[in-house]
Amino acid sequence: MFKKIDFFFFGWIINWLYPKYYRPKYGYQRYYILFLHYLIPQKLFRLNPKVKWPVHFTSKVLSPEKIKKGVLCDPGDNLNNYIQANNGIIFGSNIELGPGVSIISSNHKSNNLREHSNGKPIIIGNNVWIGANTTVLPEVSIGNNVIIGANSLVNKDIPSNSVAVGNPCKVVKQKERYSEDLSKIVFNKKTPKEFDVFLSTTS
Repeated sequence: MFKKIDFFFFGWIINWLYPKYYRPKYGYQRYYILFLHYLIPQKLFRLNPKVKWPVHFTSKVLSPEKIKKGVLCDPGDNLNNYIQANNGIIFGSNIELGPGVSIISSNHKSNNLREHSNGKPIIIGNNVWIGANTTVLPEVSIGNNVIIGANSLVNKDIPSNSVAVGNPCKVVKQKERYSEDLSKIVFNKKTPKEFDVFLSTTS
C-alpha cells in the first residue's frame, strides 16, 4: 500500500520532470526519496539542473547534452559520481555505477589548462557494473556484460563478458552470461521502442 501511495503523490512528479528516467515502477528507489534528495537539489537549488534523469546532490554531471543513455541507467545517481562528457559518453542499458565513480571523456590540454582535448566518446555497453571509486579515462570502450572492480583505473578497452580490476585495469576472468529476465520488469512509464529488443533478451 505504501508503494502505491508513494507513487501516487510523488511518482507522477518524478516521471514528468525526469523524462529520461526509466526504472522499475516499484522496488527500486522510493519516489519521495527521489523528490527530496534528487529533484529538489536539481530543480530548486540548481545542482545539475539540465540533466533529464536523477542525479544525487553530491554528484556532478557536466555536458549532459552529450550523453546518450539507455534504460535502467542514470549516470550520477549514486554518491559522489563525477561524469564529464565534453567529448561525449554513450551508455548502454542496465548500467550501475558505484559511489565515487568518475567517468572523464576529455583531458585538459598540456599546454593550455583552460582548454580540453578533442577525442572519441567513451562507450559503455549493456549490463555493466562499475565498482566504487573507479575512474574511466577518455576514449575507452567497455563491452557488454562487464564488471569493473572497485578502485580500478580503466585506461584501455575492456572486452565483453569480462571481469576486470586493478590500476591499470586488466581482465582477470571471463564473466558468465547475464541471466536476469528484464522482460518481467514493470517500468515507471512506457519505455521507448528502441529498447524493446534489449528488454526482451539477455546478453
